[in-house]
Amino acid sequence: MTGAPQLVVHRDKELMAQAAAARLITRIVDAQAARGTASVVLTGGRNGNGLLAALGSSPARDAVDWQRLDIWWGDERFLPEGDPERNVSQAGAALLDQVPVDPARVHPMAASDGPYGNDVEAAAAAYAAELAAAAGPEDHGPVPTFDVLMLGVGPDTHVASLFPEHPAVRETERTVVGVHGSPKPPPTRISLTLPAIRAAREVWLLAAGEDKANAVAIALSGAGELQAPAAGARGRSRTLWLLDAAAAAQLPRELYPPASA
Repeated sequence: MTGAPQLVVHRDKELMAQAAAARLITRIVDAQAARGTASVVLTGGRNGNGLLAALGSSPARDAVDWQRLDIWWGDERFLPEGDPERNVSQAGAALLDQVPVDPARVHPMAASDGPYGNDVEAAAAAYAAELAAAAGPEDHGPVPTFDVLMLGVGPDTHVASLFPEHPAVRETERTVVGVHGSPKPPPTRISLTLPAIRAAREVWLLAAGEDKANAVAIALSGAGELQAPAAGARGRSRTLWLLDAAAAAQLPRELYPPASA
């Protein structure tokens, strides 16, 4: 298991997005060089989409072999196909529609008008089965060992669609769950669970803006994962918090990295 989380603090959200995009390109290229393929888990929200947009406008984006990249999602709003609020719709607009991905290696979560209709539990189970089918013997579990899994941190410390004290954050067996009664609309969602998140080699938590400062401070100051789900998100080899100065403003000085840009 990974050691203490690492923190990188950037001057503002634009620089954070550009630096995180450059970091992701490097990580994907390294993984493809080592194993032929790479896998990433995308997150929505303003920081996740900001990173994807920065990646899309980066001259280095063509260093990635997009045909050899598996793309998954950490959570999804259970809305109809094509709804602009769906994470997959936003990822398409920010990046995926501009690069030559292999459609067979893009793994969106089901829509509410998809093959499972409005049965979010069936849709979650299907995504869990898709993850399990993609996992190999070397993964030692029911999900692939993702190279990078990205998560936005909410003002309430939620990650993916795991909200404080909600049943989904307590899940220890299933890798994907349906979420009901989300405190953030829409109320019905699909989410990876903490066990699935922890299968990743690297987990990156993204937070920018002063509205995230309290959540960052709580999650990095020893809170439990039931009260602060972000505190339970960690990677097998690395847990990286990518912050802007506003989001880092309430961190104790001993946590603040000395060499941040």
